[in-house]
Amino acid sequence: MKKWSIIVCLLLIAAACAAMGWYWPLLPPHVPVHWNAAGDIDGYGPRAALLLLGPGLMLLMLLLGLLLPRISPRRFEISSFEATYSYLCVVTVALMGYVYALVLLDVVHGGVAMHRAVPAGVFILLILIGNPMGKVRRNFFMGIRTPWTLASEAVWYTTHRLAAKLMVASGLLGLVALWLGAPHWMLLSIALAWAPMAAGYSLLLYKRLPH
Repeated sequence: MKKWSIIVCLLLIAAACAAMGWYWPLLPPHVPVHWNAAGDIDGYGPRAALLLLGPGLMLLMLLLGLLLPRISPRRFEISSFEATYSYLCVVTVALMGYVYALVLLDVVHGGVAMHRAVPAGVFILLILIGNPMGKVRRNFFMGIRTPWTLASEAVWYTTHRLAAKLMVASGLLGLVALWLGAPHWMLLSIALAWAPMAAGYSLLLYKRLPH
């Protein structure tokens, strides 16, 4: 990972820890830790669990981001697109921080529409991740890793160019659907629709290659 991305991730984690320290005296002994698709609380835990849900999970994503380049096999090294990889790691950690902020606000102040706020974050993530997806090169940890993309550099490249457009389109369409009050099953379908389309496209491309 680039040095700037590590610094940004650490700052995000530090901000999450500071928020936890600020709100700690206001937290009840047992806090919500899970919401269903309708936005209703269906799971509680000790307030210390919020440390794992927020700073802990964000730190885990950072450590994973630092580890993967070191264990990548030759010919599939992440270093070939290090800047894009670093950006994607930062966006992922930021999403964890966003969800954590929603949880803290809902626990302390209440009134957070989790069934709308969380999907909004997911759709924004699709847009932010999809935009540079065409720059991701073949690797075993990130991207559209079907047997056909891993077997062919050309299939990988073309599939990811399409996936980038599909992910951004899904994100934008999802935000519109969310604004219009679409049910959660429709939001989930929009968020996931791009994946089977990209996977199927990679198979079609591979079948057209001369063997």
